[in-house]
Amino acid sequence: PLIQARIAEAERLMKSRPRQTAMTSPSVDLVTLAALDRNTSRIHLITLYKDTFLTKGAEAMMTSSQGTPLSVRVLRANGVNTAVAIFDEQGRSLVPLVVEFPIEKGGVFREMAYYTSAHPALLSPDLSRAGRAYVHRMIDLAVKRLREKGTVIAPEIVTVAERLCLVEHVDHDRFRLENRSVLFDEIYSLYALNEPDTYRYSVSFAGAGGMVQMIPWAYNLVRQRHPSVALNPDFVVGMRNHANALQAMLLYMQDTWNELAANEDVQYALNAKLATQTELLAAGYNSNSARLPLYIRRGGAAWRTLIPHETQIYLQIYKTLDAIVPQNPRPATATGS
Repeated sequence: PLIQARIAEAERLMKSRPRQTAMTSPSVDLVTLAALDRNTSRIHLITLYKDTFLTKGAEAMMTSSQGTPLSVRVLRANGVNTAVAIFDEQGRSLVPLVVEFPIEKGGVFREMAYYTSAHPALLSPDLSRAGRAYVHRMIDLAVKRLREKGTVIAPEIVTVAERLCLVEHVDHDRFRLENRSVLFDEIYSLYALNEPDTYRYSVSFAGAGGMVQMIPWAYNLVRQRHPSVALNPDFVVGMRNHANALQAMLLYMQDTWNELAANEDVQYALNAKLATQTELLAAGYNSNSARLPLYIRRGGAAWRTLIPHETQIYLQIYKTLDAIVPQNPRPATATGS
């Protein structure tokens, strides 16, 4: 699509512009935004303080690289994924394309991030569909690679995993307060706009991160259980690589389901229609799956009231996504089973 081409052009423009030679590394206090003026097709670069960029509701008047006075308003502040609105003096909206954002730790520059947030001026139904297609393609690729290594993932698990690639990234407060359809479109749009770099900068050594939001403990467990798959031994690198991360996710979910399905309490709940495979898989991915049989034994039909509150909301998000964005079940042949 045209907008992705302009984003790539803006990123090239940012990377090619001259730097101050006296600086040994880029300033960690400044970010640069690229914005498209649809009327002239020109790309403007706007540099502002990172503190301003990361303050919701902040407004700044800046002169762009094209010499045009522009107003930047911060709509949502969230690191590289901060959403803004940009206007010229006539009140005409420009399209934010990409941010150049210095990643630092303890004030020391680590790497330069280039990222496109789901700015309202960028969003469209086509973009959301493109994001859904990207997730679908990457899941299929992960399934194919696992199959080539001798591991078959059940199609029902693949279907749930594809959903969780969105559910994991829904902010619970925003889910409660905002238009849910718009929120889902926003996340799918991020996948379309950033493709392999989506959620790249949310990965950390300490906690969950990336596309699949897996924690280091779970990732290492999967690596130990499935050495033949040869997942990347470096957690951060492995989580930043969507194909690798999705293989880990699918293996973890398949292992989890194998353990749950062998449990008598779970079997009873499934047979009595007190629980579904989908919600058990989702709940088990979001929380401690080993406790689910205990919740079922204690709560019976009310087991959902015993799971952590965050997981209860997680299941609500999943159910809402299913209602708003229907998904065709995957045929068994699609996963090689």
